[in-house]
Amino acid sequence: MLKNPEKTMNELIDWIRGYFEYNGPSCTAVIGISGGKDSSVAAALCARALGPERVLGVLMPNDVQSDIDDAKLLVESLGIPCVILNIGDAYRAMEGMISGNTELLRITGQTSISRDAAINLPPRLRMATLYAAAQMLKNGGRVVNTCNLSEDYVGYSTKYGDAAGDFSPLSGLLVHEVLQIGDLLGLPEKLVHKTPSDGLSGMSDEDKLGFTYAELDHYVLTGECENEESKRRIERLHRLNLHKLRLIPKYVPEEDADRRDIDEI
Repeated sequence: MLKNPEKTMNELIDWIRGYFEYNGPSCTAVIGISGGKDSSVAAALCARALGPERVLGVLMPNDVQSDIDDAKLLVESLGIPCVILNIGDAYRAMEGMISGNTELLRITGQTSISRDAAINLPPRLRMATLYAAAQMLKNGGRVVNTCNLSEDYVGYSTKYGDAAGDFSPLSGLLVHEVLQIGDLLGLPEKLVHKTPSDGLSGMSDEDKLGFTYAELDHYVLTGECENEESKRRIERLHRLNLHKLRLIPKYVPEEDADRRDIDEI
């Protein structure tokens, strides 16, 4: 647990302000609102840092979202402007294009879009939607990444989907720490403490991962896990998904190995 959650919350708010001072002093924070703990806490922090008028909440159901009222409750609680952009038509068009491409099906040996491709397509469409909305704003927008440290550690995100974004206020916090900050912010309990799910597979996050967030948080902090099966699964997922956290590998010509990094230019 955070020893001083109030201090951490205030540091997060200052960090967000600092990011925008350097990367867009008049820009708006654009965030996908799912109605879960991470988007709720990240949106609340941005509203505290920038003012509610500089946070745009984007609700993106895929046709029907059973818990969309939770997302609406959040934007109402924070008083931030919001828009509903339904990705259903875009999803069906993409799914139909892929499933109807006989050459792709022949090469992949599939009869239609695969289950994993179908599950990961909506998060990638949502991220494209967020960037489109951000670019439509008069003063520009910066897209909020809402991933947390626990889920990042085991790669529980979609690459170039919810794993993308311009800045990530929660990626240094474990799940139980995000909950602490959410409670401190005074967010509705049903949003902060609802059973987490990806909204895609029909399973809870813990069921899908195969271990509890308590086990995961304890392992990340200590390297220990009482349940050996959970420990092996955590370590395996971490190894398999490290590519989601690292920058894209790039080739540098051997003769120019001393050239400056892009951050130095």
